[in-house]
Amino acid sequence: MRKLWAPNWLSAKRHHANQAATRLIGRHALMAWLAAALALSASAAQAQLNVEISGVGASQIPVATANFQGEAQAPQNLTAIIRSDLARSGRLRNVDPGGATVAESANVDLGSWKSRGADAFVAGSVTPSGNGQYEVRFRLYDTVKGQSLGGLAFNVNQGQLRVTAHKIADYIYEKLLGERGVFATRLSYVSRVGGRYQLLISDSDGQNSQVALTSNEPIISPSWSPDGRRVAYVSFEAKKPVVYVHDLATGKRTLVSNQKGNNSAPSWSPDGQHLAVALSRDGNTQVYQVNADGSGVRRLTRSSAIDTEPQYSPDGKSIYFTSDRGGAPQVYRMPAGGEEAGSAQRVTFKGNYNVSPRISPDGKYLAYITRSGGFKLQLQDLTNGDVTSLTDTSNDEAPSFAANGKYILYATRVGGRAVLAAVSTDGRTRQVLSLQSGDVREPSWGPFMQ
Repeated sequence: MRKLWAPNWLSAKRHHANQAATRLIGRHALMAWLAAALALSASAAQAQLNVEISGVGASQIPVATANFQGEAQAPQNLTAIIRSDLARSGRLRNVDPGGATVAESANVDLGSWKSRGADAFVAGSVTPSGNGQYEVRFRLYDTVKGQSLGGLAFNVNQGQLRVTAHKIADYIYEKLLGERGVFATRLSYVSRVGGRYQLLISDSDGQNSQVALTSNEPIISPSWSPDGRRVAYVSFEAKKPVVYVHDLATGKRTLVSNQKGNNSAPSWSPDGQHLAVALSRDGNTQVYQVNADGSGVRRLTRSSAIDTEPQYSPDGKSIYFTSDRGGAPQVYRMPAGGEEAGSAQRVTFKGNYNVSPRISPDGKYLAYITRSGGFKLQLQDLTNGDVTSLTDTSNDEAPSFAANGKYILYATRVGGRAVLAAVSTDGRTRQVLSLQSGDVREPSWGPFMQ
């Protein structure tokens, strides 16, 4: 049975130890998940997410990507990854190249590709260069104007071939659409594996997943650092919620907040120096700021209500958070310096139950979850207050914007299964990312890689 916020917050006010800790974090489905008996396969291969795509953009640019010359010698099929990325965008459409293999150095007959219905054409090559290294080259062409749109060359090892294919897709996306692609970004999410929980990091297509952390206790609320090198999260391994920062390259963990009571909902400041967290150390759950090394804890909200789920604005000047100070949970905004620097202002007004605020990278939109015949993902224009419902599901939670602001990742249920899903901000393109068996939760879409 799905937990609702009203009783959750009442329990938090009563400080009911571990159960109250889970309730005030703002994950209304957590206890239902913990009670589920369904176990996932422990193998990394079975932890890969399967992607189903539905819907398309208002108009799609047709692109033909020929097989890269020499890629049969490589352990990855780069053209298959590129084509899959372009299809997932919802704004680019693959044109069948008919089995053609074309190197980037070839003299391409662009007219023939135009006659096949392709407005853009991609050619490339993969060449072993010794010591497990590969040289990958490609070139993008505009068949309508009959000209090259440039290309790139990469010298990479075997383990970097997948991300190289994603980078090529990003280049194509940006050249044809005029905005950055997010195929080379990463996702984090949590799955339950047997009697344990795993924090997984994957490519944006849900493939190439790697286990960052395994625990016998729940892991929730992963949050990416701005440079994409660290993930903050909440772990229950101490039998209470505690905030850690995890260095993905080294596996080193830093305990950031283990204050009296509950420690939850970490969110990074844009400069990566601080985290906003929700703590109950002084009574009701309030928003605090803490340095990324765990020092310098400072209280930011001072209400008699429950204040939780803080999120910095992209410019670092404001913090959005969820509060029931008006009687029911709504989204508020205050100065990043806290309520001592200026009063909190209510942001959401449509509906009487709005939680889990997330701000788009350009600061123009607010994604959140509303309770209206279920739990649904909403998108609010912060300039005029207009609200759009983006999904037709009724168990949505944990929204997370892509780095380019064009897509939102979230958790939901489809066909009775807990899955991850992504929807374009115009609502036209949708993806469902599911495990072969079992549930997956707590998604977070990583930043552009530096």
